[in-house]
Amino acid sequence: MLRFDAEKSVRFCDGVSRRDFLHAGSASLAGLSLPAYADLKAQGAVRKDRDVNCIMIFMLGGPSQLDTWDMKPDAPAEIRGPYKPIETNVSGIRISEIFPRMARHADKYALVRSVYHTAAAVHDTGHQMMQTGRLFQGGIEHPHPGCVLARMKGPRGAAPPHVVLPTPMGPTGGNLPHGQSAGYLGKQFDPLTLNADPSRPDFKVADLLPPDYISRIRADRRQSLRDAVDSGVKEFESSANAKLLDSNFQQAYTLMSSPEARESFNVSAEPEAVRKKYGMNKFGQSCLMARRMVERGVRFVTINMFETVFNEITWDIHGSRPFTPIQAYRDIVGPWFDNGYSSLLEELSQRGMLENTLVVCMGEFGRTPKVNPAGGRDHWPQCWSIFFAGGGVRGGQVVGASDEIGGYPKDRPVTPPEVAASVYRSLGISIHHELSGPQGRPIMLVDNGVQPINELFS
Repeated sequence: MLRFDAEKSVRFCDGVSRRDFLHAGSASLAGLSLPAYADLKAQGAVRKDRDVNCIMIFMLGGPSQLDTWDMKPDAPAEIRGPYKPIETNVSGIRISEIFPRMARHADKYALVRSVYHTAAAVHDTGHQMMQTGRLFQGGIEHPHPGCVLARMKGPRGAAPPHVVLPTPMGPTGGNLPHGQSAGYLGKQFDPLTLNADPSRPDFKVADLLPPDYISRIRADRRQSLRDAVDSGVKEFESSANAKLLDSNFQQAYTLMSSPEARESFNVSAEPEAVRKKYGMNKFGQSCLMARRMVERGVRFVTINMFETVFNEITWDIHGSRPFTPIQAYRDIVGPWFDNGYSSLLEELSQRGMLENTLVVCMGEFGRTPKVNPAGGRDHWPQCWSIFFAGGGVRGGQVVGASDEIGGYPKDRPVTPPEVAASVYRSLGISIHHELSGPQGRPIMLVDNGVQPINELFS
């Protein structure tokens, strides 16, 4: 995964060396070639009439369905929790009082109140399943849909096809992939990651390559660049891929260092009133940055609302340290989300961008129906809520329902593979398309027989 740091222009993680950048990043970081894209369209894998962007908001920690978007006010106190439901601008749809602005936009989004899975109730598992539709099994790491989009449609001009804001997911109790990489597609389709807080007063994005790269890639210094890396590159130059390296290196450089790419990160260019409306916090400014990126050609933006569940205020309300008390939903987490998400929907709608931008919000699981002795709720993958807006989704509706305590699906159960299939449908990518997996083995985007949540689009 390539990372943009505020203090350092960029650094590489996951074992990517400068040589790796030359082999993978410069050879195909710019994405799919036009002939290959045309071939995919001819195969029917990419719909010609849909060029939809996506902003995926991952609510790391697992929001409680009972305290947010599927309240049970008539249940006993230990079930219903401390918050009250409020009316929205759509008759019959009520959500938590901690989201007063979101309540005014219910006509724009569709709630799904019956998501569940039967795998382990751990964060990493939920991260993988909800984003890729599959589990990490047999050493196969499945790609994030933003990475699939990068592979199948490539970039628009200098804009990177997929960006993760504001930081990558950190430790959440397991040691498994979080589902935000390109997996078996290869590092060249990994997202670019900011890895900095855009709400900080000193935040800035300088050149998106370190100074030594920038000074060395001048046309008259290409041989110096090659000499600067290890001797393996000289062997590479004599291979069949050398021509591809030469032809695509400048594309990669343009993508990584262009003023247009930098400008999409420049939230300080926005009026102060706009920035404050989103919220002067890491999540709010990431939502604003996501809007700027989509405007400037980025196809897919993933926003991690939080980085870890330890010693940080998140949706992970076990109630005792190092986790979050349930009161933080009202005092911190709720207002952050309400302002950032509502402002994003408002601006996308006002600018005529919502129809062509899918905004999907999800967590890795829900929370236990019964409040625990610490006053919080624990992991519960048996039932929870997510929601979609834009990108062809019909707002102002609720899909599925939970039982009387919000513990299990009562109507229209929805699985993580169906969620992933719905994202692909909105993006105009055939869920029946097969990608080349390890050892060239064909792997379908989602399991055979899985269908999107078609009610979202009707």
